Amino acid sequence: MAFEALFALVNSPWIYVVMAWDAVWRGIALWKSGRNNQLTWFIFLFIVNSAGILPIIYLIIHRNKKKKSKK
Repeated sequence: MAFEALFALVNSPWIYVVMAWDAVWRGIALWKSGRNNQLTWFIFLFIVNSAGILPIIYLIIHRNKKKKSKK
């Protein structure tokens, strides 16, 4: 009985939604950490599966603030 419940959870459409959500955020965060030469963040983002939470935290911490241009 427990195996059937686990199998139903694994085949749930929500699993695919969470996987897609994580892939998008992870891709953005990995790209930005790679461009900024932040090897430690890149490794953690690559290894840790957090359903998009760690990549969102990274992007919030390291977001670029637009500089005002002098005219």
